[in-house]
Amino acid sequence: DGTPVSLAGMNPLIGGQIQVDIVYTPAHLRGHGYAAAVSAEVSRAALAAGAREVVLFADQSNPTSNALYQRLGYRPLSDWSGYDFVPAG
Repeated sequence: DGTPVSLAGMNPLIGGQIQVDIVYTPAHLRGHGYAAAVSAEVSRAALAAGAREVVLFADQSNPTSNALYQRLGYRPLSDWSGYDFVPAG
């Protein structure tokens, strides 16, 4: 019916690399392959735009998305952690 069901984006090409940014499907629409479709398409578009490398950051605690990304050809490179520092006070 033309209603969006999932989205993915990518950042500009820098140094031969494009980073896939957000991949999102609302919770009530998950499990239908929508994220797989938009992830595959944004990856294809990044390569078509001239990227030699296409990268994305994935939540290590989400085995569903990680399995999808590996099926699409992505592979884990390293783990990252984010920290918030609060001023002593």
